[in-house]
Amino acid sequence: MPQHKNFPLIAAIDLGSNSFHMLLAKTDQQDIRVLDRMGEKVQLAAGLDEHLYLQEDAMQRGLDCLSRFAQRIGDLPPGSVRVVGTSTLRVAINRREFIERAEAILGHDVDVISGPEEARLIYLGVSHTLPDRPGRRLVVDIGGGSTEFIIGQDFESQYRSSLQMGCVSYGQRFFPADRISPDSYARAYTAARLEMMESEQTLRRLGWQDCVGASGTLRSVAQACQSAGCGQGEINRPGIEFLKHHLLQLKNANELRLPGIKPERRSIFPSGLAIVEAVFDALDLEQITQADGALREGVLYDLLGRHHHEDVRERAISSLMARYHVDTTHAQRVEHKAMELLEQVAPDWDLDEEWHGELLSWAARVHEVGLDIAHYHFHKHGAYLVEHSDMAGFSRQEQQMMALLVRGHRRNIPADRFNEFGSDATPLLRLCVVLRLAILLHRVRNTRHCIPDLELRASGNKLSIRFPAGWVEDNPLAAADLAKESQWLARVNHHLEVA
Repeated sequence: MPQHKNFPLIAAIDLGSNSFHMLLAKTDQQDIRVLDRMGEKVQLAAGLDEHLYLQEDAMQRGLDCLSRFAQRIGDLPPGSVRVVGTSTLRVAINRREFIERAEAILGHDVDVISGPEEARLIYLGVSHTLPDRPGRRLVVDIGGGSTEFIIGQDFESQYRSSLQMGCVSYGQRFFPADRISPDSYARAYTAARLEMMESEQTLRRLGWQDCVGASGTLRSVAQACQSAGCGQGEINRPGIEFLKHHLLQLKNANELRLPGIKPERRSIFPSGLAIVEAVFDALDLEQITQADGALREGVLYDLLGRHHHEDVRERAISSLMARYHVDTTHAQRVEHKAMELLEQVAPDWDLDEEWHGELLSWAARVHEVGLDIAHYHFHKHGAYLVEHSDMAGFSRQEQQMMALLVRGHRRNIPADRFNEFGSDATPLLRLCVVLRLAILLHRVRNTRHCIPDLELRASGNKLSIRFPAGWVEDNPLAAADLAKESQWLARVNHHLEVA
């Protein structure tokens, strides 16, 4: 595995459905000190059409914002910056176009994270910015396209839920052209209650000792409550009732003039308040206090953990292996051999980036998870499990790439699936070839079976594998496997020579 690096500066960029945010921080042991904050209202979700295509004007708003962010992080090396996309980029059909343009501007990869992963990072950010308290904590984050609910204790989240309701998406749906009416507010409230039906029972059953809000929407509502004389900065029922009564006297959101509500938030305030009221009623809340930390702080602390050998992804891999009863001894042998082979071909195959080694290591360890379902097509079962399991710390793309290596580790290699990854297609295919050879060499699962030192060389699409004199002749089963593998690789225009 590649060694983690210690970066003096790290940065997190959150591509939210309503706003984009960036934090630049200095690392100090296992803590961070924020040096710079930037945030802009982009309303990416407002650019989704009825077919879930992101329109060019919304893309351009986001890219213009990222151009300004890039000026602050232009000199930071790979691995020191993490950029995460949330609800809108999860659903946008053409997200790859936006991501490629964003990566070209920033010089860093963009990870689209799942709803549960977003929830985990939100909780991590909140936990690091609040004092420790005994008992469980409920964290609520109302974003532009989704709302996250998390119950946890200390720094560990125990329950994570992400629902498809947000202030921008509900604003477009129920308050078009910023028009306000009792009927539109009631429909937004009802839609939120319906969205919460499945999760509210689980949340109530688990219980919590205090409830914290972690988003601009909740902060805006809290400030408006305080300005109305309802509380000292928390959201409470009297404040909600006052704001609702005031809101329904208006015809258009642009008429809002309450202190605490910024002009740029007026258009999404009605939908945000309807969701807040629905959350209070569904969970029988009395108040929600505010936290300074949120997703971007969580991304920073998660990034810091990766650099100090506390990568939550390692725990997720181990958990998946345990859940599906993977033979860990065999998996470790395959991983060790795969990393040996990678080291030999990395210079010629341009596989020397950190993510190449990480991805190969993870795939080697989980390539047999599908055996717990059935032996027939277990590589396909395994790929499905890897891609669709809730794996803390992983982006969607990381899981999809790992799943593809698992899918392609035996029999036919699905070349068309690799081509879907654009510029990453060639390195992914090469990693798959390395993984296949490592697995093939350990087909005999006997720990006493000795794999000799071998030489693997790569040149373009040609591979040569050389064993000690006489070994191939003395191991006819391995020779037959290698001959068959040569045929499989030829189907994807790779040529294997054995000597």
